Amino acid sequence: MHEIVTGALVREGRVLLVHRSPNRHAYPDVRDLPGGHIEPAETEPAALARELHEELGVQIATGTAIHLCRLEAGQGEDSVRISAWLVGEWEGTPANVAPDEHDDIRWFRPEELPPLAHELMGPALVKAMRGAGSEAPAPTPN
Repeated sequence: MHEIVTGALVREGRVLLVHRSPNRHAYPDVRDLPGGHIEPAETEPAALARELHEELGVQIATGTAIHLCRLEAGQGEDSVRISAWLVGEWEGTPANVAPDEHDDIRWFRPEELPPLAHELMGPALVKAMRGAGSEAPAPTPN
C-alpha cells in the first residue's frame, strides 16, 4: 500500500487544487490536493512540508497544519492510504513547480469545488473550509 500525504492550502475562503497531468499513471486528468508519497522513516508533517515545497515552491509554517482526514482507496498494487492536512500558513507564492505532475493550479471556493481524485475527500474539505470544525471526521469508504 502506498502512503500518501496531501495538503489543502486555504486562504480567504479558497483552496488551492492542482490538475493532474493527463499522462499520469494514477488518477490522470483530475483535480486533486497537492502532495505525494511519504518516504521511509519520514513523518507525515515532514512529508507534507517536503511535497508542498517540491510541487508548489512554498514553505509551510511548522506545526500549523491541521489534520483533515485519512482514507484508503484503490486495490492491490494501486491501493493508497491518504492523509490530508489543512494548511493555513505558508511562505512564498504557490506556483506550479512540478509541471511534469500537474498542468494547472487554481484556487476554488467550497461551492466551486470540482470532483476530486478521491471523491470522499471533498465533503471533509468543504466542511473544514466552511468552518464546521477544525477536525473533520474521517470519511469511510463505501
